[in-house]
Amino acid sequence: MSDIEHAKRLVDESSRIVVLTGAGISTDSGIPDFRGPEGLWTKNPGAEEASDISVFLTDENARRGFWGMMRMMHQAAIKPNEGHHALVRLEERGKLLLLVTQNVDGLHQAAGSSPDAVVEVHGNTQESCCLSCSERRPIEEALEEELPCCQSCGGLLKANVVLFGEALPPMAMPLAMEAAHGCDLMLCVGSTLSVYPVASIVPEAKESGAKLLILNKGPTEYDELADVRLEGRAVDGQSRRSAFSGCEQCEQFEQQHQQFGQCDELQDELFILKHFQLLG
Repeated sequence: MSDIEHAKRLVDESSRIVVLTGAGISTDSGIPDFRGPEGLWTKNPGAEEASDISVFLTDENARRGFWGMMRMMHQAAIKPNEGHHALVRLEERGKLLLLVTQNVDGLHQAAGSSPDAVVEVHGNTQESCCLSCSERRPIEEALEEELPCCQSCGGLLKANVVLFGEALPPMAMPLAMEAAHGCDLMLCVGSTLSVYPVASIVPEAKESGAKLLILNKGPTEYDELADVRLEGRAVDGQSRRSAFSGCEQCEQFEQQHQQFGQCDELQDELFILKHFQLLG
């Protein structure tokens, strides 16, 4: 049995799946990196420093860079990709217990995942949050100003994300840990599993009897615990067809159909995650 067949069997035989996603599932959605030539931090001096809450509170230039980064993120053509939609189908099959994400992009909900089924352990960039009165509002309102302030109390606003030095949302880890103890499969996608405390749900799930399936480009901290580990590889981005090369099933499908998605067998969640390389 191949690794992909073993992985598919694990999903098919499971009914209480916890999914943990990291940045790797969103890289094909057009999200800019941080340090590259067009990176969020490169184009917004001060934004990197503002990722620490103590700097954000005291340095106006850092806050200006932070909000420039937020505007840049929201102006980018960011849309859910096949990986996000694959996890929606997992929920539609009645197999998803909880989707825990380290990402702040809101793409799981944009793809159609139920908000109640998603735990955003690091917050999200869809809302602003007042640091004085805690009021939350759609972030689009804040993006209209260079240095936005709370409309209700005049306090400092930031995106509702967890900065270094801040606590996680109070219910995030309790919900994630409870699900980890109750799941029969832990599916980790696009994460090196090196960010804590959220990565700690992986060994907790294994100790509670769950199987572990890891899909990632490059090693993770819990590879030795995995029942199956699938390795991602780079796609040139020119066409989906490049992801099919070397797979007989894909090549046969391509000969029979003009558009991906007409064959139920090929709509398997893990098939999409694997062959569109949304793992790193």
